[in-house]
This record gives sequence, structure tokens and C-alpha cells, in this order.
Amino acid sequence: MVKEFPLSPIEKILRDAGKEAGADRVATSAVKELRAVMLEMADRIAIEAVAASHHAKRVTVKGEDIKMAVR
Repeated sequence: MVKEFPLSPIEKILRDAGKEAGADRVATSAVKELRAVMLEMADRIAIEAVAASHHAKRVTVKGEDIKMAVR
């Protein structure tokens, strides 16, 4: 799993969501925790997507595999 995913894009997501919900500040711990959760979810989705492509007898993971893995 990727451990060094940049924090700034994740912080932007939280800040943008915070503007709508009325939160003015975002703690670094919140950004790091969201990164960890997102990477864990992405890892699970990737594993399912690869399995879906293998099931379809393909070596290429396609967008439809990702969509299926998210469902």
C-alpha cells in the first residue's frame, strides 16, 4: 500500500467539505486519518477490480472493473 500519498489534496477535500458544513479548520490528524482510510479502501477496491478482470479472462483492469468492485 502507498504510504506517502501527499496530504495537500486530501486536506483540500476536507477544507472544501468543511466550508459546506461550517468547519473552518482541519487538524493534521484528521487529514492523516482520512488518507489512511482512503488508501485502505483503495487497496480493497483494487484487489476486487483485479479479481474481476481475471474472472473476465483479461489482464487489463478496466473502469468497469473498478465500478463493479465498488458495488
